[in-house]
Amino acid sequence: MGEAHCRDELVVVSSHCDDAALVVERVIDGIGARVLAGALVFCSHRFASSELAAALQQALGEVPLIGCTSAGELSDRGYDEDSIVFIGFPADDFRMAVHCFDDLDRFEPDVGRHAIRALGAAVAHEDAAVGQFPNHAALFLVDGLSHREELLAMTVQEALGDTVLVGGSSGDGMLFRETGILVGGRFMTDAAVVAILSSRRPMRVFTTNHYSPGAEKMVVTAADPNARVVHEINARRAADEYMRIAGGDLGAALSGEGLDAAFFAAHPPMVRAGGAYHVRSVQAVNADGSLTFYCAIDNGIVLTVGQPVDRLSQLEDLFDRLDEEVGSIDHVIGFDCVLNRIDAENRQLSGAVSRLYSRRRVVGFNTYGEQVRAAHINQTFSGLAIGR
Repeated sequence: MGEAHCRDELVVVSSHCDDAALVVERVIDGIGARVLAGALVFCSHRFASSELAAALQQALGEVPLIGCTSAGELSDRGYDEDSIVFIGFPADDFRMAVHCFDDLDRFEPDVGRHAIRALGAAVAHEDAAVGQFPNHAALFLVDGLSHREELLAMTVQEALGDTVLVGGSSGDGMLFRETGILVGGRFMTDAAVVAILSSRRPMRVFTTNHYSPGAEKMVVTAADPNARVVHEINARRAADEYMRIAGGDLGAALSGEGLDAAFFAAHPPMVRAGGAYHVRSVQAVNADGSLTFYCAIDNGIVLTVGQPVDRLSQLEDLFDRLDEEVGSIDHVIGFDCVLNRIDAENRQLSGAVSRLYSRRRVVGFNTYGEQVRAAHINQTFSGLAIGR
């Protein structure tokens, strides 16, 4: 179990216990006498039970509670799995206001914008009445199998105005069957949740990836954007051409072998947008040699294959900068793509990254994709750094 720290820090509790009552007991012990303004829960899909959700909400009372299932957790131990991570925001320093979207297949942007603007107006009204909570960020969690992340992120960020959105897509290990969004006392599918977090403390949203663009270009010449499937790259079968440029075994690609999550993680396609390169991760190779992506993809997009940089040095520099910007970090709420974790394992870096995350006080989860501002992106380490 992760222990709560000194009184003015975020409450962080983690557990591998299967018993919902014992998990809730540990959370209550971690909270102690503190009053919370809101809480997050990230957990293995095996914890996504109505019993656990209801027990946590009953213990917290009226405190807003949100969260999701994961493709791995980030606890006080660093990389974790088959666990539950609870993060509580002390009411002395935070406020949290929540809006949930369900039935994402029927999501209407105009209705969504109106709802988020109303939420923002309520937060502004409370700020004017109470004062002393000048810093804001929006935490965003969305069903990782919904294929609605792009539309939702764009809509919500537009409605938020100057408040910056950051979050992640829920996972279920690497099963890709059903992921859950926790709102109040229940887990939901086909849903998303936005929480405007207001604080007396400094907060900084960040994002980084661990790759630089390669030289050779790949042009998407046949795609199904709605399904996120690419059929052809450079007018050749997508899997073959991707494997050729990435330096893999073409024979293996022809048989569908060798193209797996580890290969995709090590050789991520990248696209240039807004003056910077972003990863467009591959999720799977299909029987017809097409590639399914984790995020939006369309005809005419120019891609290149990313090359790895020194991840540990890059992360140390990132945390040093964040520490300066927020004046000493309390915790970092991290949204780390599951492909980063797979790639770290394959490069024998997972132990070092895990220890670094633990030392730098990162808590959160491994995602099926990340959202920063109006963008849905892949294979990044993104999050919110919170000062003391």
